[in-house]
Amino acid sequence: MPTPVSSPSEFAFELALCAHLEEVTDWLPARQLGASVASPGSRIIDVCAVVPGPEFDDRSRITSRDIPATAIESEVGVGHAVFWRDAFDCHPARARRATDRAVEAGFFESEHRRGREYVRRATRYPDEWFSRLVGIENKPDLGEPGDLLRQLRLDVSLALFDEVVLATESYVTGAHLNRIPEEVGVWRFDPETGEREIVRDADPLATDATGVEPVEYESLHTDVALVSPADKRTARLRLAERAYGKGWRGYDVPGCASAGVDAVGRPVCSHFGRVVDPGAECGSNCPAFGPADPPELDRGALRDARTGWVADPDGVARRQSGLDRFW
Repeated sequence: MPTPVSSPSEFAFELALCAHLEEVTDWLPARQLGASVASPGSRIIDVCAVVPGPEFDDRSRITSRDIPATAIESEVGVGHAVFWRDAFDCHPARARRATDRAVEAGFFESEHRRGREYVRRATRYPDEWFSRLVGIENKPDLGEPGDLLRQLRLDVSLALFDEVVLATESYVTGAHLNRIPEEVGVWRFDPETGEREIVRDADPLATDATGVEPVEYESLHTDVALVSPADKRTARLRLAERAYGKGWRGYDVPGCASAGVDAVGRPVCSHFGRVVDPGAECGSNCPAFGPADPPELDRGALRDARTGWVADPDGVARRQSGLDRFW
């Protein structure tokens, strides 16, 4: 059986919170996204919730996928088509990947002239499609905090999110609040009933100021990197786009006779009578395992029905001729 990366209760708590946020807000929650800049991959936020802005509908009309930040920040414009490589100030391999993904998503239109590929934007990018990013760290049991305080201090000092929240199932005492950075909001959430109590509101963070990101922890000191406002803007754009494209139902449902999905798409087990973490709990070593076809889970249809995200937008590209590069 795979080694669990989190306890089953933490997984179930996280999914219940995401489903709750879909139900009671217009936010787009997504799970397990990178939330560091200077040291990519060193900080993974449990939930990133994207709060829609005034141009959200314009964004949803373009594509259901994420659009690469590299493509958005390139010199590719709406009117005149340019040679793809001339529009990027980065390594050609990175530019090539961004171009291909932008064409596949319908954000770029592609045409070929004398064996060279030229691209233009299919539409203007709606810069105000999201208004805030809320980072949520889940810790159902505050009696087992792990690296919680270090993670929250990083989130506050880097200020990649507009707000940072700690979500827990535990009773929150004054001693808990005193240890948690004062800028961090605190929610008490019951995954069984869906009741959410705001114990403390989150303070807004300075997302447009230089951030401080710890990158190396030593016994007597901590090495930090200063993250410029420009780098933070790019990181926030990348984070918002990845959250838009990914959502929170990224798990595989196991091929087991006991497996099923509930009304909001969470994996459940009829044998144990609860939500299960397929990556940590399911497999041939489980006593309830019985080979079967995986239950159907239409992630796109569920997300489309429960949020402002559109599974199959009409798109804005007039033509995509990039396929002929392979001939």
